[in-house]
Amino acid sequence: MEPLLDPDNDRAMKDIVPPPHRPISDDILYPNKCMPINYVSNIPIESNAPNWELLKNHMYREEKEPNLLSLHDPVTVVGDIHGQYYDFVKMLDVGGSPAKTKYLFLGDYVDRGSFSCEVVLLLYSLKLNFPQTIYMLRGNHECRQMTQFFNFRAECLYKYDQEIYDLFMETFDALPISCLVNDKFLALHGGISPELKTINDLKNLQRFQEPPRVGLFCDILWSDPVEDEKGQCPQRFQQNDVRGCSYFFGQQATNQFLHKNKLLSILRAHEAQFDGYKMHKWNGPSDFPVVITIFSAPNYCDVYNNKGAIIKFEQNTLNIQQFNYTAHPYILPNFMDIFTWSVPFVAEKVVEMLLNVLKQGSDLPDEDEIEIPDPSKLLIQGGVEQKSKSKLHQIYQIALEADLLRNKVRAMSKMMKMFKTLREENESVVQLKGICPDGKVPKGLLLEGSKAIQNELVDRSKLFSNAKKLDSHNEGMPFQSQGGSPGFSGQNQLGGNLSKQ
Repeated sequence: MEPLLDPDNDRAMKDIVPPPHRPISDDILYPNKCMPINYVSNIPIESNAPNWELLKNHMYREEKEPNLLSLHDPVTVVGDIHGQYYDFVKMLDVGGSPAKTKYLFLGDYVDRGSFSCEVVLLLYSLKLNFPQTIYMLRGNHECRQMTQFFNFRAECLYKYDQEIYDLFMETFDALPISCLVNDKFLALHGGISPELKTINDLKNLQRFQEPPRVGLFCDILWSDPVEDEKGQCPQRFQQNDVRGCSYFFGQQATNQFLHKNKLLSILRAHEAQFDGYKMHKWNGPSDFPVVITIFSAPNYCDVYNNKGAIIKFEQNTLNIQQFNYTAHPYILPNFMDIFTWSVPFVAEKVVEMLLNVLKQGSDLPDEDEIEIPDPSKLLIQGGVEQKSKSKLHQIYQIALEADLLRNKVRAMSKMMKMFKTLREENESVVQLKGICPDGKVPKGLLLEGSKAIQNELVDRSKLFSNAKKLDSHNEGMPFQSQGGSPGFSGQNQLGGNLSKQ
């Protein structure tokens, strides 16, 4: 693709490849000229919209696939991508050409990153070109509730329109939900469920719908293995207060399920990992891990500092391949425009001007140097004349006005400090807002100054754990408010406190 020209040679980030100059053509989307069976080429397509036939024909392909796929090696298993398009392209380079390499994607293609549309459209075009090598499962983010709460719907509306978003949702409803790899590994997005007795339960599930908040469909998208290194869990399935729905599962429930279904291990995604993967060796370090978590979005949300990883099955062997993140074009969070971005710079100057107006000139002292007259001292100094009520009222009025002035100066100084911090640490604040709930930085952080913000991000040895802690509120299922818009509640439906997404 022809990159965007830079005739003045004034690109700020010269080491990042410029974006494409023109929209992707059908020749690139369909390099082998293999148009789908019911592809209609004479329907006019708006210049600002993706190929509708691409979306509809992907849905046609996926609807023909069963709930439970069955694949044999060689196959490459990919975890969460989350709209990180440039890392996704890097992963395809690491994993191998889709024309020759069989891929199984475990879901969570959208949200969090700024290039979710590009990720999904590339996946769909690959699926249509290479239907025998590209297989996609549904993740917990491939639904209306999550995409409305996070940024995929906003991205669709910013880049296209509501109709395109609705088409994306219809294609998500058609995605398969599980896969057997080599007849020994069960691959799904989240984990197992107390309602999942045999793999036949997956075959009989009605998947063409929005995932519910409870039940088998919810659990296979949302459940998590327990954090305990030995897989110890008080019950076979424990309420998942981290997600606000579904369950934690441990060694006992996993071993029973694997034994009953003659399986070796569970392959899942759903959780960010510092190394890009985690082996849950609950039966001992010498035994094969009963659960394997894979995560394929390196430097998640641009702050986690984690690696991405993929699993390669070849000749009955399993190998993990890691990869680092790839620099992407600079995108303001939540698709912010340049005017909104510049508000802190303008506001700082406005506040500085108002502060000087309150001080009535630069010669007046700062807020801490303003002295409030003591009425009792003024009474003593005033002598007999100040015994009158009018004089006493006047003295107190002077004291109140001075106190009011000092409060105004103090408030304006605080505002000026906040806007100065926003200006000086704008990029760091944007990174924090990208992972904090509702796009807001923690309360009081701006007043603590630049050092406090840097402490949240700079310590790279603790960056992953710090980012995960800050991002914990985004780890649960949003509740549906009466107005129809999703949000997070303090209590989950199971009765526990919601602490993470």
